[in-house]
Amino acid sequence: MSLKQDLFRRPAAFWRTWSFTLVCAALNACGGSVDAEAEEKAPELVAREDSLANVRLRLMAANLSSGNGQDYDPGHGIRIFQGTDADIVMIQEFNYRTDSAADIRAFVDTAFGTGFSYYRESGAQIPNGIISRYPIIASGEWDDTQVSNRDFAWARIDIPGPKDLWAISVHLLTTSSSVRNTEASNLVKFINANVPASDYLVIGGDFNTGSRSESTFSTFSSVVSTASPYPADKNGNTNTNAGRNSPYDHVLVDNDLRAYQTSVVMGSSTFANGLVVDTRVYSPLSDISPALSGDSGASGMQHMGVIKDFLIPGDGATASTVTVLSPNGGESWTAGSARTITWTASGVSNVKVEYSLNGSTWTTITSSTGASSGSVAWTVPSTASTNAWVRVSDASNATVTDLSNAAFTITTGGTGGTGNVFINEVLINEPGSDVNGEFVELVNSGTAAVDLSGWTVSDGTAVRHTFASGTTLAAGKAVVVFGGASGIPAGTPGAVAASTGSLVLGNSGDTVTVKNSAGTVVSTATFASSLAGTDGVSANRSPDASSTASFVLHTGVSSLSSSPGKRANGTAF
Repeated sequence: MSLKQDLFRRPAAFWRTWSFTLVCAALNACGGSVDAEAEEKAPELVAREDSLANVRLRLMAANLSSGNGQDYDPGHGIRIFQGTDADIVMIQEFNYRTDSAADIRAFVDTAFGTGFSYYRESGAQIPNGIISRYPIIASGEWDDTQVSNRDFAWARIDIPGPKDLWAISVHLLTTSSSVRNTEASNLVKFINANVPASDYLVIGGDFNTGSRSESTFSTFSSVVSTASPYPADKNGNTNTNAGRNSPYDHVLVDNDLRAYQTSVVMGSSTFANGLVVDTRVYSPLSDISPALSGDSGASGMQHMGVIKDFLIPGDGATASTVTVLSPNGGESWTAGSARTITWTASGVSNVKVEYSLNGSTWTTITSSTGASSGSVAWTVPSTASTNAWVRVSDASNATVTDLSNAAFTITTGGTGGTGNVFINEVLINEPGSDVNGEFVELVNSGTAAVDLSGWTVSDGTAVRHTFASGTTLAAGKAVVVFGGASGIPAGTPGAVAASTGSLVLGNSGDTVTVKNSAGTVVSTATFASSLAGTDGVSANRSPDASSTASFVLHTGVSSLSSSPGKRANGTAF
């Protein structure tokens, strides 16, 4: 594109910024100055300066209408939009109140902000559209020959950086997979004929696809990336229909833009591959306020929103980058083995290195190490996982980050041995009335140490303890979680206090469950009142320290009433 062409396609804000810059230059040349107040009156200039840095771009596919009218009047979708703060939304069933220009503008202002622009196809019963934080410099619709009540809506958007983004909002038919593939084929033809290869491309919306094996994805793969990993909700579910059993909704970008994909961060939560927004399972909801827990389950709400984030270079910026080299997806590493994590970095001094066993909970390997070294030694955790990831980030700027391109596997066994952690002893009815004395004892009867980072201990109601990062249980040893620090007897080996401040075990009976950091149940036991109701007497495996043995009162295996952190006879593990 020539400079002249580029200037003529710029929005008015650009011209105001350019004019302001020329005035500043003229004043300085004549010995004048521009005071702070004048600078504050040029927000466009501030925005253009900000865009020189890396920019986080949030893209969302959203068929979030509710009620009986296939529109956004009820407000459930509006709250989800407000809570998720997308930059560009490919929206379906873009109806609101009377659908007048004033009503549609009011919807956009309420759900997104007065600075957002939009395109909504005309003459459609359930129109598609695009809503954007950045200027829409061209827009329109391409004919979907398979359906009469909507088309393919598109917009060319002047996002920060040297490239424009072409966003296409689609709502494919439910009729059959073959019809959807015909729609996809027609759309690909429009894209090839109209979208410059030098610009970014995103296709987003309601595909109504029953599975990811449909030929629709193979057809789309000629213009966008359709490969895993996929966005997921808090529980790791990647499906997006109301029943959460089919992948209806998608945000698919071309390979150039996918290279900049980064984790979606919502408040205290991180989603490595993007987010499926289901308010029914999201926690804490404060991350996406004002969305309510029931919004995604509202009457007529048939889809979940899908979000992906990208960290793109701004205008003229030389971006700082980090790229994970290994593990980069598909590897199978043995628990306890010595491995090396490698990366490349540009414009970064120090990096933070983390791993995850489930794609959402992260454990720090090193908070800061020299980026130029390109590697760090790592002892693979002793927890099996088929969804393990590594993330490397600029230690001083978390927005400069990269993670494995796909999940890798951690297997137990091999030369490193295996761990075997289980519940061995539980004191539900503490001596006297000090509930700090309740405890749960875990034993590792395996031949390898086990990394307990992020593991949890729960009663029948809630999580009561989460093991701190770096906690390891050696082979043949025990760790004991007490209700509170004051309840730990002097000299008790391997004792910690419950991270929530109590265990809240029920004297009439309770269930204790241990899960690893991936959320997989490792050990669970239910205690009847006969094992829970005797004051000061614990329930212990018989024989002691046997993962398959039944529980009996401790007085049935030893003369002692309990033996936290020790064998049933009081000797050391």
